[in-house]
Amino acid sequence: MAEELKKRSEVAKETTWATEDLYASDELWEEDFARAQEMIEIAKQYQGHLGDSAEVLYSYLMEEERQSVVLDSLSNYASRKHDEDTAEPKYQAMRSKLMSFYTKLGTAYAFAEPELVEIPEETYQEFYRQKPELEKYRRYIGKILRKKPHTLSKREEELVAAASEALDVASETFSVLNDADLKFPVIPDGEGGEVRITHGNYTRFLESKNREVRKAAFEAVYSVYDQFKNTSASLLYGQVKKLMFYAQQFHYNSTMEQALFNNEIPVAVYKNLIETVHANMDKMYRYVALRKKLLGVDELHMYDVYTPIVSGVDMKIPFDEAKKIVYEALAPMGEEYRALIKEGFEKRWIDVYENEGKRSGAYSAGAMVHPYVLLNYSGTLDSVFTLAHEMGHALHSWYSNHRQSALYSRYRIFVAEVASTCNEALLMHYLLEKTTDKKERAYLINHALEEFKGTLYRQAMFAEFEMMINEMAERGEVLTADVLSRKYHDLLALYFGKEMVLDPQIDLEWARIPHFYYDFYVYQYATGYSAATALSAKILAEGESAVKDYIKFLSGGCSTDPISLLKIAGVDMSTSKPIEQALSVFAGYLDEMEELVKEL
Repeated sequence: MAEELKKRSEVAKETTWATEDLYASDELWEEDFARAQEMIEIAKQYQGHLGDSAEVLYSYLMEEERQSVVLDSLSNYASRKHDEDTAEPKYQAMRSKLMSFYTKLGTAYAFAEPELVEIPEETYQEFYRQKPELEKYRRYIGKILRKKPHTLSKREEELVAAASEALDVASETFSVLNDADLKFPVIPDGEGGEVRITHGNYTRFLESKNREVRKAAFEAVYSVYDQFKNTSASLLYGQVKKLMFYAQQFHYNSTMEQALFNNEIPVAVYKNLIETVHANMDKMYRYVALRKKLLGVDELHMYDVYTPIVSGVDMKIPFDEAKKIVYEALAPMGEEYRALIKEGFEKRWIDVYENEGKRSGAYSAGAMVHPYVLLNYSGTLDSVFTLAHEMGHALHSWYSNHRQSALYSRYRIFVAEVASTCNEALLMHYLLEKTTDKKERAYLINHALEEFKGTLYRQAMFAEFEMMINEMAERGEVLTADVLSRKYHDLLALYFGKEMVLDPQIDLEWARIPHFYYDFYVYQYATGYSAATALSAKILAEGESAVKDYIKFLSGGCSTDPISLLKIAGVDMSTSKPIEQALSVFAGYLDEMEELVKEL
C-alpha cells in the first residue's frame, strides 16, 4: 500500500514553527492588515514634499522604517501559513490579498524615488547639517541616488508598480503548479511495497542503493514534467519577458545587469564564476569517472548521480540527533552563536517534516520577531546538512535584524549563501574529525564531493543556463520547450563530460527548478560556497579573531555593499581566488577518496 503524507492538522505541534509568535490568530492578522491600509493615505501626506525640509525627509524615512516592521510581520505570517499547506484556500486568499495590497502600496509610494533623485546634492548636504539624525540614512539615500539613471517619472513609476502583480503571474503560477497541482506516480519501493513520489522524498529515492528504484523514481517524476513541458516553457518564458520588461523600462543594457545592479554586484563577478568553473572542468570529469568506477556500472546515468558511492554505511539520523550534531559541530563559532542555535531548536523556529501540500525544499525566512526555517526532514545525512545550512541563514538574519535598523537589516542575496554554507563546511570538518572508521570517512568525503558537485558546479551550470536563455530572449528568440531542452542538454554535456549518459528525461530538468524564477539568484550559491569554504578554513585556523570578524559580517545587513562586507570577514569575491581555492579543496577530496577506496 502506498505511503501517504499526513495532513497538516495531523502534524505534532512541537515539530511545527511557532507562527503564533507573529500573530496569535488569523483574526489578529486581519486586524493588523486592516490598519495597514492607512499606509496608502500616509503616502499622500509626503507626496511632493520630500525635498521641503530636513524634518520632512527625516519624518518620511522614519515612517518607511515603521511600515517595514509592520509589513514584515504581515508578510511572514501569510507566507508561512501558506507554505504549511499550499492547497489551503484560506491562506492562498490571505497571501493573494497581501500581494494585491503590496501592488497598491507600491503604486502609492511610486513618487518617492523620483522625488528623492531630483533633490540636488547640495540640498542633501544642507539637510545633513541641519538634521544630524539624517546621517543614519545617508547610505540608504545614496543607494537611491545611485539609481538615478534608472529612475522614471512619477507617472511611469506608478504604471510599472501597478503592473508588478500581473508580471508576477508566471512565477506565482509555477509555484502553484509545482507545489500544489503536480501529483507524481506510485512506484515500487524496493522492499515489496509501494510509495508515492513527492518533492520531499524524491531525493531519498535517488539516493537508494537499488538502481531500479532510482530509475523508477527518476522516470516517474519526469513523466509528469513531460506532460506539462509546454506549460512550463511558457511560464519560464513569461518570467524572462518580465525581466526584459523591467530592464527596458529602467534603461539597463540587459536583464542580468539590472538584477545584479540592484544587489550592487558587478556583472564581471557573475561571468568570472562561469569562466573559472569552465577552466576547472577537468576536476568535474574526474569526479564523474570516479563515481562510475566506484558504482561499478558500465554506464553512468543521471539517476546514478545522487546515490552514495561508498557502500556499507547507512546513516539514518533522527531529528533530535541531528540537532545535537549540528550544535556540537558549530563549537568553533563560540558560545553566543551556539546559544542562538539552541534557542532556535527549543523555541520552534523550525517546521520539520513534510506534510500534504507543504511547500517543497527548505528555506529560512528572516522575520524580525525571529527567523523561521522550513525543512522537509527525511533523516538522511543530507537532511542534517540542510539543517545546518538553514540555521546559518537564520542566524545571519538574527544578527542583521538585531544589529541594524529596519532599513539596513535585509542583507543582499549575494551574501545570503555564505553563512549557510560556512555552517555546512564546519559540520563536515566536525564529522571528519570525529570518525575513525575509514569506510565512514569515505562516505563523508563522498558527501563533500556531492556538495561541491551540487553547489559549485551544478549551480554554476544553472547560472549559465539562466544567462543563456535571457540572452536568447533578448535577441528575439522564442523559448519553447524544445529550445530550452536542447540548450539544457548541451550544458549537461559540457558539465558532466563524456562519461555521463544523458537520459532524455534530464533535458527537462529546467522545468522543475524554482530558482529560475528568482531573478539571477542561483549563481550566488556557487560564489557563496566559494566564500564560505575560505571563511570556514579561516575560522578553524585563527579561532576567536576570525569569528569576531565573521560576526561583524553577519551583523552588517546591507549597511555596505556585499563585496565590502565579505572583505570585512577576509574574502575578496571580486577576484577568482576564492573560487580557485574552493576548487582546489574539491581536488583534495578527490585525491583522498581515490586513496581511501584502495584500502576498503
